[in-house]
Amino acid sequence: MQLSEIYEPVKDGLVQVEEQFNLLVEGKRDTFPELHQMLRHVLVGGKVVRPALTLLAGRCYHYDLSRLLPMATASELLHIATLVHDDAIDEADTRRGRATVNKLWGTDKAVLLGDYLFARAGEFAAATENIAVVRLFSRTLQIISSGELKQASSAFSLKQSFDQYLERIAGKTASLMVMATESGAILGQAPPQGVQGLRDYGYNLGLAFQIVDDILDFVGDERELGKPVGSDLAQGTITLPSLLLLERQPRDNPIEKIFRNQDKQENIRLALDMVRNSSIIEECYSMAADYSVRAAGHLKQLPESQARRCLRALADYIVKRNK
Repeated sequence: MQLSEIYEPVKDGLVQVEEQFNLLVEGKRDTFPELHQMLRHVLVGGKVVRPALTLLAGRCYHYDLSRLLPMATASELLHIATLVHDDAIDEADTRRGRATVNKLWGTDKAVLLGDYLFARAGEFAAATENIAVVRLFSRTLQIISSGELKQASSAFSLKQSFDQYLERIAGKTASLMVMATESGAILGQAPPQGVQGLRDYGYNLGLAFQIVDDILDFVGDERELGKPVGSDLAQGTITLPSLLLLERQPRDNPIEKIFRNQDKQENIRLALDMVRNSSIIEECYSMAADYSVRAAGHLKQLPESQARRCLRALADYIVKRNK
């Protein structure tokens, strides 16, 4: 399935999520022109994976768009807020091929914009008037913040394990997908077994998604990535390909030299070449595929439906990106 086919059962909801974004942007046109420009910069275009997950999860049971729309909107706003903060922390110049907020408006304003988006996301979550969903939103924000703190603390450290890597990407990416699928299940009035199944699906899907993202940082095209290849290495972030390279070559490893700021650009090039010319990429894709299969396995707890088939197809699609 193509993404357009996967999103077909919830395309009406995705259109309305975009409409919510447009209302946020246009609502500040006259009263706060600078905020209007900043919101337009981050809210126009981009991916809609998380809103689609919320809507598809709800579609598996009782699809009431008036109940699901606020949380679908909140899930993407929360994601965008984390990206704005990430770029400010990393001092990144580009995101998805465009200048970042911190590049255009400065780090201080980027952090404040991220805070504003967090607050607006919380407002949308509260609009569900479902205490379980509001608690889930709050818990997810805590997990993300804690994960970012741990990533900052471990930057440029070679003493990291596979378990620590998994914990980090669970907080960074999987937690948002868990929030999207679990909230959709709750608002779709799924039984406890269905809520748990969709929660577990979101967790494993998030791990698969992030592993593929980490692979693409080594083998992707800069124009498609919208950022320089090897950005994680430059920022001192250990990912799965890096871990495997360090494991294979514990001595005289270019990653060690990058982290010691020794001839950084040349050693990034060497690390990229070494990973590309080994079996590491295929091993990482294999691991991502394992998590994708686990995600799909949890869907067996759900009733047969078009939405369930689309969630299954999404799990397949995620691990085939740029392979």
